[in-house]
Amino acid sequence: MKARININDFKHIPNIGPATIKYLNILGINKPFELIGQNPYSMYRELCQITGKRFDPCLADVFISAVKFMEGAPPQKWWYYTKERKITLSNERI
Repeated sequence: MKARININDFKHIPNIGPATIKYLNILGINKPFELIGQNPYSMYRELCQITGKRFDPCLADVFISAVKFMEGAPPQKWWYYTKERKITLSNERI
């Protein structure tokens, strides 16, 4: 897979809308290329910790889809990654 370093706007990443852009900015991610190499589960946990709120775990699916897309995976709907998240975190609470 080839990383998509040429994408300059979050709007060009599937599943990313204004709310997710705000959350990414809270995490200090201000440019799409900064998603490359990120751990989406850590991103989710950090956002919950920074804001003091527990977000719907589906937001982790959105983070997974965005990171994988930027790393070169084909575009997928966010819910494509729900099963992966549930398996990955089956022994852990996020």
